[in-house]
Amino acid sequence: MATAVLLGSMVPGAQAAVGVQDVDAELAYTCGLPEGEQSVKVEVTAKVPESAQAGQLIQPEDVGLDLTLPEGVPAALAGSGAATVSAEARLSVDVAQGDQHARAEWIGTTAEPVPVPEAGDLVLSTSGSVPYVKPEAPGDLAFEAGALSVELALKKADGAPAEPPALSLSCAPDAGQEATLAEVPVGDEGGDAEPEPTPTGAWPEEQVTGGDDGLPEVGAPAQRPAAAEAPPCVGDPSDALSMVAYVTGYANVAKLKGATKFPLACARITQGESRIVPDGEFLHIYQDSAVDLDHEGKPQLPPASGTFLTFGFMPTTATLEMTQIPPATNPDGTRVPNIKSDLAINIAEGSTKAVTVVTLELMLRLRDVEVNGVPMDVGDNCRTSKPFQLRLEGHMTLKDGVQVGYTLATGGELTGAVTLPPFSGCGAEEDLDNVFTASLSGVPGYVKQVQGAPCAPSQHTPGAGGVCTDAYEPVDVPEARR
Repeated sequence: MATAVLLGSMVPGAQAAVGVQDVDAELAYTCGLPEGEQSVKVEVTAKVPESAQAGQLIQPEDVGLDLTLPEGVPAALAGSGAATVSAEARLSVDVAQGDQHARAEWIGTTAEPVPVPEAGDLVLSTSGSVPYVKPEAPGDLAFEAGALSVELALKKADGAPAEPPALSLSCAPDAGQEATLAEVPVGDEGGDAEPEPTPTGAWPEEQVTGGDDGLPEVGAPAQRPAAAEAPPCVGDPSDALSMVAYVTGYANVAKLKGATKFPLACARITQGESRIVPDGEFLHIYQDSAVDLDHEGKPQLPPASGTFLTFGFMPTTATLEMTQIPPATNPDGTRVPNIKSDLAINIAEGSTKAVTVVTLELMLRLRDVEVNGVPMDVGDNCRTSKPFQLRLEGHMTLKDGVQVGYTLATGGELTGAVTLPPFSGCGAEEDLDNVFTASLSGVPGYVKQVQGAPCAPSQHTPGAGGVCTDAYEPVDVPEARR
């Protein structure tokens, strides 16, 4: 647990706000759609403190981004066969204090797919957690809305992806409107604000800005309660070495020039003991751990649906089941590690770097295959002919109290590549092994996985908040990023 404790102590504290002010702004945007530019109404709601002190974390809460797409948009979506729409909205927010500026990204997602209306506007209500802001000096702090991007996932009435399956919108705010969402007066550090619990979690690289030369610091989103779609992931409070975390991500199929999103899964982590090794100006903290995937009690990721253009022109849909071959157990009862972490502290410079390597042995099975909408009977045992290895790496840097990147104890992004072996057992009435081998195997595909901040159940005190729910599940539910 030494690594987790060391990193946990590096997260800065917060102070309580005096009061709360409501944000409710209605803005006009112009978005580029296949039918041409369209006017989109965006309502931004949130709660921010009425005032704050320099050095205090300001955390916007209850953030909502509601989009109203004009009547022509749902008509065009219905014409493409789309029956429901899911949305992810990303609003760029300029955080300004005097002549100092930092940039934050407010992300909202729809809780459930929204039916495409037969007539009228399409309203998409999204919500989500957003980065905190830490002003470094006194002075009014302003939040101002900027560019907006929206990713729409389109599905038919039967749940299959529409054609096209997704639509990306890039939107610019209309000129001449008031884009300031809120202003927070910031006093000096001598104020009387009382301390409140420290926000927890990783600082993804793209969300850590500012902090130097008086710039407001923009950090990671505060942790949110487990999303409704998150699977069960209950940890064992009696096991001092165990942690649980949610993971999700995308895997590219290189030959088919497509990507499959894997739904949220539970990762069960068994930590090994830390080893401290001096090495010149560096102090290394090594830790070997083991991770087991868990979906409904099985060592696998949840089944994922993928749609690709086989041979460059034939739309093919399949359900992918990725099953892990779990790490073995040593004679003394410890797990054979498949996670290796190296935390290197540069004592002279006062900086820290870390690299974590996760290696998974997996098998891939295909089922529910359709080619051009026609079911293809591939049998019950269409899978890779042998296990394959997925090697993921995460990197972290820490300097002047600012952490960027991944560690096992805080979560974040890991990247790697996987090469699928040939397939076997495919085809109930004819041998289809060569078809899937030619389409999927042999070329490395890029993988990006996002791990949420883990819950260490043995360290959780019920009612105290933090990274665990009182049911010993992780609070942090990550979102897949390409």
